[in-house]
Amino acid sequence: MHSMDEKIYTVTAITRLIKHTLEESFDTLWVEGEVSNYVHHSSGHRYLTLKDENAALRVTVWRSAGQYLKFEPENGMKIRACGDISVYEKGGSYQLNARKLTPVGVGELEVAFRQLYEKLDKEGLFDPSRKKPLPDFPATVGIVTSPTGAAIRDIITVARRRNDAVKLIIYPAQVQGDGAELTIKAGIEYFNTRDDVDVIITGRGGGSLEDLWAFNEEVLVRAIAASHKPIVSAIGHEIDTTLSDLAADLRAPTPSAAAELVIWNKNEFLRDIADRVERAGYALGQTVASGRERLRRLVDRPVYRRPETLVREREQTLDTLLRVFESAGKNSLEKPKNALSLAVSRLESLSPLAILKRGYAVIRDAGGDMPIKTVDDLRAGQEIESILADGFATAIITDVTKRVKSI
Repeated sequence: MHSMDEKIYTVTAITRLIKHTLEESFDTLWVEGEVSNYVHHSSGHRYLTLKDENAALRVTVWRSAGQYLKFEPENGMKIRACGDISVYEKGGSYQLNARKLTPVGVGELEVAFRQLYEKLDKEGLFDPSRKKPLPDFPATVGIVTSPTGAAIRDIITVARRRNDAVKLIIYPAQVQGDGAELTIKAGIEYFNTRDDVDVIITGRGGGSLEDLWAFNEEVLVRAIAASHKPIVSAIGHEIDTTLSDLAADLRAPTPSAAAELVIWNKNEFLRDIADRVERAGYALGQTVASGRERLRRLVDRPVYRRPETLVREREQTLDTLLRVFESAGKNSLEKPKNALSLAVSRLESLSPLAILKRGYAVIRDAGGDMPIKTVDDLRAGQEIESILADGFATAIITDVTKRVKSI
């Protein structure tokens, strides 16, 4: 039983008392620990736990504060969180509402640079195969930079010295501070809409990592990679490399160097043209001289001084060839002709007709085709057919007498 003097608190009341006490007791404070259970919610809020060897503290980064983070927390990363202690009444727990996060042992921008580099590199934005070649003789160059900085003065000075015929178009952009990356991106997109712009230079003079940070913002790096026009990055800081340098088609160490690379030298071009014309003229002169000498040698030949001699020689050669041809033709035909005549004579000598012409005859039975070679094949009354050289005759056998062989 509780005495009437004891005060009884509801859960809500005691929780609100604790909330009031905690929140009033702590001003803005920094807490250091290792990140675990990190969640970047679809709502834009970030939730994580900071822990050390003995304790853990829940941390919330509301979307309104998280949009200004330069880097993304990672589990296992040691960070410092700046914010206010608050009590979540429904959960009966306390947490740190962080407004700012910084990594421990390395700068915030270095972590942001590494994270964004790894992300874009995996997408292939820095792949050398994406690089576009610069035009050899650009007529118009678009420049995205501050209109009052040293970079534009250096570019104009070099451009006028190298070739005052090349047209320069300046898109005034903010190159430092919040939103600078958006003005540079707008300039790149503007020049991509112009057909007369051949190449784009974007950059600024040197500065600290913070000063140059606009050229490491994701929105600008993607705009550079997506450009249809070739882009030269000209940031006047030779030691540090920005992500814009990696995404550009060519990196120049300074704005002056960018102008040297992009603007073709008119005097060198004219000297090269004059040299080419001189070499071509010399080569043409040599060709003409060689042709003239060859023509002179041809004209000096006897055939051109006495052309009738050449004609007569050719006629004589033709006559000789005709005689040889006729002789060869006769000889080549005579031999086959003689051979043919001999073959015909031999064939005629073997022909049965030749034998019949000498008074012989071939007899055969009137009813058959086989010739009768002996009297044994004859009989009295048999009808036979005699084949003579110039016709046929039919006869009847009246008597058959066989000749007796002499001993």
